[in-house]
Amino acid sequence: MEEKEVLLTQEGYDNLEKELEYLKTEQRAEIAERIKVALGFGDLSENSEYDEAKNAQAANEIKIAELENKLRYAKIIDESEIDTKTVQVGNTVKIKDMEYGDEFEYTIVGSTEVDLSQNKISNESPIGAALLGAKKNQIIEATIPMGVVKYKILSITK
Repeated sequence: MEEKEVLLTQEGYDNLEKELEYLKTEQRAEIAERIKVALGFGDLSENSEYDEAKNAQAANEIKIAELENKLRYAKIIDESEIDTKTVQVGNTVKIKDMEYGDEFEYTIVGSTEVDLSQNKISNESPIGAALLGAKKNQIIEATIPMGVVKYKILSITK
């Protein structure tokens, strides 16, 4: 199976490495301690604390594997190669809704770094994908769950 490249900023890559290190050290140690304490309660067949700790251990190992996989296939976006002629991952784009006149500003990021509270949208999202490759003053169409929307690109910045 061919794995998909994971686009990340340097900051996003560093954050994944920190999270991975936490899960491998502190989280693993905390779960191991919970298992040890639960074993002290005796009969494992009716020991919900033990079951819960083992489930937490399994979930932690799955998360570790996912993060290792993302880091393995990570492609760090070289900020110096980002231009503002066309929309690319790493750009901040100001757009105007052609129907309602509302303006939005989004930063296009890889799917791992999405954070809607900071207006960071994925290059794989309907709007992000429609914006990729577009130029200033161009009108793009994006198919979202509510239908097709049109946006005019007002500006593209780094």
